[in-house]
Amino acid sequence: MIRRIGHAPRADQRYVLRPGAYAILPLKRRVLLTAQIAEKVDIQLPGGGIDPGESAIHALHREVMEETGWRIAAPRKLGSFRRFVFMPEYDIWAEKLCHVYRARPVRQVAVPSEPDHETLVLSPADALECLGNDGDRLFLARYFS
Repeated sequence: MIRRIGHAPRADQRYVLRPGAYAILPLKRRVLLTAQIAEKVDIQLPGGGIDPGESAIHALHREVMEETGWRIAAPRKLGSFRRFVFMPEYDIWAEKLCHVYRARPVRQVAVPSEPDHETLVLSPADALECLGNDGDRLFLARYFS
């Protein structure tokens, strides 16, 4: 069974399953993150949705590139968690099935191509304080403990 993080699903709400792949990217003694800047700033592990027919690893490479401009290597799965949330950018209620990996950042080859995203490099302590969801914080805390 995959652990639920955050709010329980609402009984009166239908949720769309949205699998995604996300990365902890240690960079020296810091961690590479993404900030999504919309109505508010949401700091996240880089990653995102797995497209139909796409493998989680392919999605991880694609999403990290889109959100940070970095190439990564040697991804290794650390675990998964579920979140039940409203996704305003898609206007849907989603059961996000988040697969979390550790990968090695190789180099930045571009600026983020995903609209309203900026790359951040923070200390583990600052990252834990700033991350926008409890699942990301849980996996990052385990990784750096």
